[in-house]
Amino acid sequence: MSFAIQSLWDVIVLIAVVLAIAPWFGSYLGRVFMNRPVAGDVVLNPIENAVYRLLGTSPRRSMTAREYMVALLCLNGAVFGFLLAFFLLQGVLPGNPTGVPGMSWDLAFHSAASFTTNTDFTHFTNETQVSFASLVVAWQLALFLSAATGLAVAAAMIRGFVRKDGTVGNFYVDVTRAVTRVLLPLSVVGALVLVLMGVPETYSYVVVAHPLTGGTQTILLGPVASFQSISLLGTNGGGWYSANMASPLANPSALSNLFGTFVMMLIPFSTPFAFGQMVRRRGEAWPFVGTILIVFVVALGLFIAYQAATNPFLGGISGLTVGSNGYPVGQETRWSLSEGSLFQVVSVYANVGANNMQIGAISPGGQMVLLFGMFTQSTPGGEGTGFTTLLLFAVLAIFVGGLMVGRTPEYLGKKITTSHVKWSALAVLVHPASILIPFSVAVLGGYVDLSGPTIGATAHNFSSVLYEFTSESANNGSALSAASVNDTTVFFNVAGGLIMLLGRFVPIYAMLRIGGLFSKQDVIPPGPGTLRTSSATFTVFLTLFLIITTALLFLPVLALGPLGQIVGGP
Repeated sequence: MSFAIQSLWDVIVLIAVVLAIAPWFGSYLGRVFMNRPVAGDVVLNPIENAVYRLLGTSPRRSMTAREYMVALLCLNGAVFGFLLAFFLLQGVLPGNPTGVPGMSWDLAFHSAASFTTNTDFTHFTNETQVSFASLVVAWQLALFLSAATGLAVAAAMIRGFVRKDGTVGNFYVDVTRAVTRVLLPLSVVGALVLVLMGVPETYSYVVVAHPLTGGTQTILLGPVASFQSISLLGTNGGGWYSANMASPLANPSALSNLFGTFVMMLIPFSTPFAFGQMVRRRGEAWPFVGTILIVFVVALGLFIAYQAATNPFLGGISGLTVGSNGYPVGQETRWSLSEGSLFQVVSVYANVGANNMQIGAISPGGQMVLLFGMFTQSTPGGEGTGFTTLLLFAVLAIFVGGLMVGRTPEYLGKKITTSHVKWSALAVLVHPASILIPFSVAVLGGYVDLSGPTIGATAHNFSSVLYEFTSESANNGSALSAASVNDTTVFFNVAGGLIMLLGRFVPIYAMLRIGGLFSKQDVIPPGPGTLRTSSATFTVFLTLFLIITTALLFLPVLALGPLGQIVGGP
């Protein structure tokens, strides 16, 4: 058990540091997206105004929810088209020193959809199937714009609670400010810190090394630090290397591992405080923070416990005994179990998707914990959209609570109508639908074979396909691979691309419509029967509502996957 809690103090201190910084940084985010004065205005305002003129828009031009969505689709559609063309033509474009050929149409489609939607789920090997220019120019552009889109959507939906004119803001202004005020400066600082910790930052693409065993080895280099910085900060998760954050070049030490964890946690844990700042009710942030912490801390504890537990099936392997687990299979040995587990749980629960261990080799219980984080998508979830997903659960919870006491539900002085509930339900239900429907098609259509020599092996194959579609639908990007499941086929590329696009833009449209509905309402003064949402009672109610709803939607597939693997053995 001492192994399980090794360096647990590092984990506790890191979480405490994030929670200490989050209220201040969240307040800063709120001021940025409410266009209130912040540090750097003197320098950045002229730059941003030039960008607005170039785009033909103005900060004073506010959009309706539909106009906002059209602008969002135009920008993201342009990014998707640019990425698709770049990947198809990378073999003949400049910046390809190793002669990487262009991608097939289906792989290019999957990759373009993946990076446009902030998913960064890859069906290719970075070192051999993507050119240097694709990494530096195409992919890195998407790292910024996809994250900025998520922050813009959160800002637009939250504005619905404070406006009465039916508008939610200007998408182009929000994206610009998200890049100039948040993502770009923080990613530069993060890159500098990673360089100091030993992560490469160079435009020399390869270096030839001479190992002690003799011969030579070609090592891929590049601006790894800057790439990993925005990848982690923007909850993208795509790695410069195929091994992602398990690579010693991208993540050389326990210190860089903890720093990467901090970077992933910063914006998602700060967004609830941005909400409190924007609606001018800072106490409203705490129920969301409480819900996130309850689910996250329990998940982290369970993950560490599952990983630290002895595995009786290892006793049958030559050289191992039941009590000699050492580091569990799939666990990186350069940091402790607690540090590695914190990184992986944060990565999945914050919808980053970066890996510092082999998820397919960890315990079935650990896989189940990670799946649950992608099922909720909101504890804390991805950049911007994670918090707005939790806000959708809050709207549904308040509506159900209102029905229980026989009172018209309202939130922050705005009535929750059937239209709000319908759009919230659509956003919540599109997630299981985009997982289970293609899963059924894959199995019934013969595109994947789940059978194995044992019940456990069959359940593991089931978990692999379930994990892939869940990761794509949640715009997460992490992967649980199985040798018997080939996900590089045309079916998985096309199905995965469509899942990512639907899982991203359908909920976003629902969020904007809900924000637009609220923005048309006047504020109602609180009455004696008004539900106090800034309370411990509401925190518990929201947490239970989130957990029960998620369990009802996904418990059957967990029983056939990870739970079946536990019962059936290896």
